[in-house]
Amino acid sequence: ECKALAHLDLSRNEIGAQGAGALAGVLVACESLAHLDLDRTDLGAEGVRVLSEKLDQCKSLTFLVLDNNAMEAEGVEALAGVLGRCKAMSVLHLSGNRILDAGVAKLARVLGGCEALKLLDLCNNMIGDAGAEALAGVLGDCTALAYLRMNRNGISTRGARRLAGVLGECQALAYLDLRRNEIDFEGAKRLAKAFFGTSALANLRADASKLYGTHWIGARNGTNVRPGSDKGLPQILV
Repeated sequence: ECKALAHLDLSRNEIGAQGAGALAGVLVACESLAHLDLDRTDLGAEGVRVLSEKLDQCKSLTFLVLDNNAMEAEGVEALAGVLGRCKAMSVLHLSGNRILDAGVAKLARVLGGCEALKLLDLCNNMIGDAGAEALAGVLGDCTALAYLRMNRNGISTRGARRLAGVLGECQALAYLDLRRNEIDFEGAKRLAKAFFGTSALANLRADASKLYGTHWIGARNGTNVRPGSDKGLPQILV
């Protein structure tokens, strides 16, 4: 029995969809499980679907890492179907999964109901402007979301403008990472203006990639951000 198990790290193992099914069968008995790391475990869309069927029964789960599992939009759809019932979930890592705009749109539909979610990592997912716009449409409803990572995607100035337009509605958002996208100088200016027009956002990271990679980084009142250890919440340093 694993009732006292709080932290389970199975990252970088070839678990696959079959292994995910076996794991899902025992997760419900892990009453204290708070942290589950399945980074690079070859789950694929099917493995994420099987795992998602049991996630809402893991009442203590607050921290879930599903990076680099090639779940694509299909896997995100399965995960989105259960996220609203995972009331304790506060950290969700989904980077490197090729979820595209379609996957972000499915995720966006449920984010407003994820009342405890503080960190969402969507970096390196081939997300474009449509995905950024879908997220922008719900960010104001994400009352707990403090850290959003969307670096290494394909967001251009159009998506940056849309995100900039809603930053004033995001009362909890303290950190937004948009580095290594396709944002030009005009997009960077829009983000800068929005950054200085909102009081909650302490750190905004972007770069005008079309202008020779020149970095533009906003940090309010000298604040900076140090990434959290073990993929945890970043620490805002004053």
